[in-house]
Amino acid sequence: MGLMMTGRPAPTPQLVDDTPSYDAQDLTGQDGLARIVLKDQIYTLRITRAGKLILTK
Repeated sequence: MGLMMTGRPAPTPQLVDDTPSYDAQDLTGQDGLARIVLKDQIYTLRITRAGKLILTK
């Protein structure tokens, strides 16, 4: 199972390096959840009601 990035990089004019930057709402969609795969592990990225990000295994 591969992870596809379909969102566009978020505009971040204050960044001066080439580190990829993504809007969390683009990644998580309307439900506020996204799955992130690293090697054989699946993580869940969630936006809370308070607007915070939580990454869990």
